Formats: sequence, structure tokens, C-alpha cells
Amino acid sequence: MPNARTRLVRESNLTALWTPAEDSRKRSRLGRFLTRVEKHHGVSFDDHEEAWRWSVDHLEEFWAEVADEFGVRFRDRPSRVLGDHHMPGAAWFPDATLNYADQALCLPSADAEKVVVWSLSQSRGMIAMSAGQLRSEVSRCQSALLKLGVKKGDRVAAYLPNIAETLVAMLATVSIGAIWSSCAPEFGTRAVLDRFRQIEPSILFVVDGYTYGDRIIDRISSIPELIAGLPTVKRTILVSLVGDDPCYVPGTESWSEFLNSTQHSELAFEFVPFDHPLYILFSSGTTGLPKPIVHSHGGIVVEHMKLLGLYLDLTPDDRFFWFSTTGWTMWNILVSGLLVGSPIVLWDGDPISGGLDQLWRMAGDMGVTVFGTSASFIMACRKEGLQPKSVTDLSALKIVGSTGAPLPAEGFEWVYEAVGSDLLLSSISGGTDVCSAFVGGSPLTEVRAGQISCRYLGCAVSSFDLQGQELIDEEGELVVTKPMPSMPVGFWGDQDGGKYSASYFEQYVGVWTHGDWTTIHPDGSCEISGRSDSTLNRGGVRLGTSDFYSVIEDFPEIEDSLIVHVADHTSLGTLILFLVVARHTEFDQALADQIVTRLRREISPRHIPDRIEVVPAIPRTWSGKRLEVPVKLILEGKSADEVLSRQALMDPGAVTYFEELAKGWASAMAVSVSDKRERVS
Repeated sequence: MPNARTRLVRESNLTALWTPAEDSRKRSRLGRFLTRVEKHHGVSFDDHEEAWRWSVDHLEEFWAEVADEFGVRFRDRPSRVLGDHHMPGAAWFPDATLNYADQALCLPSADAEKVVVWSLSQSRGMIAMSAGQLRSEVSRCQSALLKLGVKKGDRVAAYLPNIAETLVAMLATVSIGAIWSSCAPEFGTRAVLDRFRQIEPSILFVVDGYTYGDRIIDRISSIPELIAGLPTVKRTILVSLVGDDPCYVPGTESWSEFLNSTQHSELAFEFVPFDHPLYILFSSGTTGLPKPIVHSHGGIVVEHMKLLGLYLDLTPDDRFFWFSTTGWTMWNILVSGLLVGSPIVLWDGDPISGGLDQLWRMAGDMGVTVFGTSASFIMACRKEGLQPKSVTDLSALKIVGSTGAPLPAEGFEWVYEAVGSDLLLSSISGGTDVCSAFVGGSPLTEVRAGQISCRYLGCAVSSFDLQGQELIDEEGELVVTKPMPSMPVGFWGDQDGGKYSASYFEQYVGVWTHGDWTTIHPDGSCEISGRSDSTLNRGGVRLGTSDFYSVIEDFPEIEDSLIVHVADHTSLGTLILFLVVARHTEFDQALADQIVTRLRREISPRHIPDRIEVVPAIPRTWSGKRLEVPVKLILEGKSADEVLSRQALMDPGAVTYFEELAKGWASAMAVSVSDKRERVS
């Protein structure tokens, strides 16, 4: 049976917050694409769910249609779409060649003067780049890389923020067939070395610092340590955001010197096999070394064209923004707006230094049409009582995207009340592992509070029980039963594929297990209730952590929260709720009783916390994810440095409290079950 919270969401939100217009089938690219498929294949779709079913039952025909719809620029055209259906190891477009940068930079010459990149940085203001300027800068960077001997298969690493130079360096790198990887400068030196040492880069791009709100964050002192820790690096190029140019850091050359080091020739592209490595993304690194996940040119091209062109409905007339750093997969998705001809807006800096409405005001000023952010940002805006539509003109906005965590029903309702009633709110879920989304909103499906609207075409998403049986209207493991083009080609250095296979294909043979709990409904809508490795299982009743957060975050007295289920000598274990209390708020028994009452009523009587602890901060990664599993492991006796990388955290000091708590955990576990069931401390 679905858990209590899932039933509440399902039963209380059948009324749509947004419904597609009657002519949405003609107006949206997704609608026109489905009409094309119907014509070509003699089928008819009454709704998106029927189209989804056809797409996963006919993978080759579907992905061939995607490639044709978006005009994938194959140099060598494929003779077939899927050479091997088995997972892991599926072989997509096996004899095709192409290049991601060629696809991203192929705007018609008539559009050379059109601005395609706006780069906004708190370190220096805005830079606007036309299509012609972008090609020219990529060409200069490509020539400089070639002069340094960079060739196909070499790794190029970047310790850069979300600015125009990062985009230029990435496109130049992959245009050669070299492999890109980046870390945000918010990461500390150890976190960067933990990642880049695994891939042995030959070229390193670094930044001297960046401005975050009203603070200048120096990174000059990190550069010598990075150079010393990466012996394979032959040249280090410094981008100056807060210092003087030319170069003033020993062992580096400046960005301008680098670009001017050779007379650049016409931009050219190395056409590579469909599965040739494009870039290496890293898992969050909260447990052990971050996984170096290798994504391919072809897989990313077709998957991002589908995601951005069909589901975010991006066109050359749009302006696409998604708040992200260069260490999060959403950056890769953002810059892929260029694949479908959409201009993109890059943001570097503190998103809330000018107030929670800062990004909304930017969106209004820039005429952003697709605005992407995180669930935590939306919930923070709601808690603040923000009304973005009252402080800026958001009339151009047509889609708001949310990711990073499940968006509670209250977040959906806030968007339609405070941002705009006539827009599509797309709560999407996917991950770094596929550099895309499995499920999300759609121009053809209605939006209901707390629900993700549909499974995306070509993604054979199901919910499995422990025996591998498909579940409908019941919570289970989110799995993908058939291959997707953007599934990784492997992990870097994993020669026999053992680590890759163990990460995704160990639980159900030949089926991708993603690690999320999901409930899928007969109409294809679903809820994601949290990571399956942080499940809260009490007496056989299993809940995802998002169920708790959707209740806790509704309290104005609470700024942040973390729920963990710690094993002890009892069969129930200990359920602990950690809270960060808002300033000028006293946490007392009355507030504790209110929280317990709400949890009992809306979640489950079996899941009343055994302890409530007030803490200074909740450990989160730079992408905003709570560290549920590492905190659980610390409390169960693991060393913090064994289960997480402090420098991968927004606030490394947030872990200290949990380390201190773990020291006294043995005596805390001596509390009897009966005492624990009664006590809130």
C-alpha cells in the first residue's frame, strides 16, 4: 500500500493547478513531434501516457525520430539506432560520428549577430556574446589548445565558475575530441584533487577568486596546491575575475595570453563515435571518492535535445536560465540550450545576496522564458512570503523548473499563487548519473500539487518491489528497464566495468536501479519520496525522507531539517529529527508538541521521532542535497572523513556537531524502547 503521505497527496490534489491549452498539441514542439510520429508510424495517441508507452516499446523508432526532428549533425550517418539492447553495454547509433560542439555552434550565419549567451557575474557585471563572437572565441581557444598538443581523448579540467570563459573552454575542448571536466571554485582543494586526480588531466583552467555577494573569495592560494597535486598537468591557464590581468600567479599563464599565444585558424571539429567521451561528471562525493561518470557526445546530444526541445519547449526565441554552479549536472543541461538554438543566461555569484527575489528580478529584467531552480529555493521563497510577480515583470516566463529534491505540494501552490498562474511548473527528477531527467512536467500534461506529471518519452521508468515486480500506486525502487542514450559509457578507470555495474545493476540484473523511492500512478504521474538508501523503516512501515520535510518545512519557526534512522540494539532503531531554528525563535516543548502532532497526523504514528535535536546547521552539498546517509553512518560509528568529503559541503563545519553527538551515542542507545517512544528531547 502507498504510505500515508503519498495517499494524502494523491487524494487531496486531484484538481489541476495548470491545464494545457486546447491548442497545446499544435503550439508545443512536443505536440507537433507526436503528430509527426503518428503520421510516420501509423499510430494514434490519446494522451502522453500512450505516447510514452509507444516510445519505450519502440526505442529504435523513437530515438530515430528524435534525431531527425532536431537535425542531429551526423558526419557518418548511422545504419541503425541500437546495436545492443543489453544493460549495461547498450550500443547506441554504433557506426555514427558527430561532435557536441559542432551541434551547439551550428546557428545559421544570418544569426551571427544574435546574442546567444548572457554571462552575469557579481565579480564583473554582464557580458553578452553573439553567436559569431562565441564561435570566434571557441576557435581561438581551440587553436591555443592544439598548440599545447591537446588531442582526442586527453582530459582538460577546469576550476572555474559559471562564466562565459568556462563555456568557451568547454566547447573548445570537446571540439577537439578531448574530454572536459569541471569543479566549482566553491569546492576546497582536497575536494578538487579527489576528483581530478582520478582522470589525470593535461590542461588545467583555474580562477583567481570570485565575488559572492559582498565578499571576495580568494582562490590564489589554492592554485599552487592544485598544480602540485596534479602532476599530469602540463599547462595551467588562469582566468582573472578579482585580480589583475595579465597573469600574476607563478606557474600559470593568463587567459588573454593563452588565447593570443597562436594565430587561430578556422574552427574545425573532430568527429568522434557516438559513444566517445564528452565530459566526466562526478557524484557528490558524500561517501568515499566521487564516482567519475563518463558521458558521451551522442548520448548527451540526443538526450538533451529531447529534454530541452520537447519538455522545456526551448526555441531560438527563448532565454533559458537554470541556477547552477559548474560542479552540478544542471550546468551541463543549461549550456545544452545551445543545442536547440536557445540563448542561455549564466549566473555567477550568490543568488540571494540581494534578497530572495534577486533571481526573480534578474529573470524579469532579462526576459527569461524558462527559469530553473531548486526545490529548496522555491520553499525558501514561500516561507519568506515572497511575491515575485509583484516585484518584477515576469510576463515572458512560460516555464518554471524545479529539481534537486522533491518539491512539496505547498511549493507547487506557491508558484501558481506568487509567480504566475499561466505557466508550466515542471518538477523534474533525474541525476548526474544520466545527466538528464527521467520524469517531469510536460506541455501536454496537467500539473497537480505534489506530483510529477509524467514519465519522459524514451525513459522506461518503473517502480519495483524487492522481488523485481512492477508496482502501480505503491511505493518502490525507481528503475529503468530499458537503455537510455545518456546512460554513462562507464566510470573513468573502471577497466572491467565492475564498479559501474555494481552501482546500478546489482539489485536487479539487467535493470538500472537509480536509488530513489517512487510511486507511479496509472496515468503516468508519480511522486519521488527520497533516496532509497536513506529510507525510514519502522516496524515494516517504510517512508521516504521527503515526506517528513514537506511537513517540517511548513513551520515558519524552522529554517532547515534533517531526518535519519539510526540502527541500535533495538529492532526499531532510533529516529532522530535535527532542526535548525529560525533566528529569534525559541525551541520549546510547545513547538516540539506541534511538530509531533503534525507528523503523527500527516505521516505515520510509527514515525514519531525518538529525539528532536536543535543543531547549528544541516550538512548539505553545493547542489543543496542533505547528507542523510553520511550523518546516519557517522552516528552509527563511522569516521566523518571516511564517509564524506568536507570540502564538498557548503558549510564544512556543519558536520562537527554530528561528530560530537556520535561520541556519546553509546550511552544514548541505552534508552529503552518504551522511554524512547514517549520522549521528545
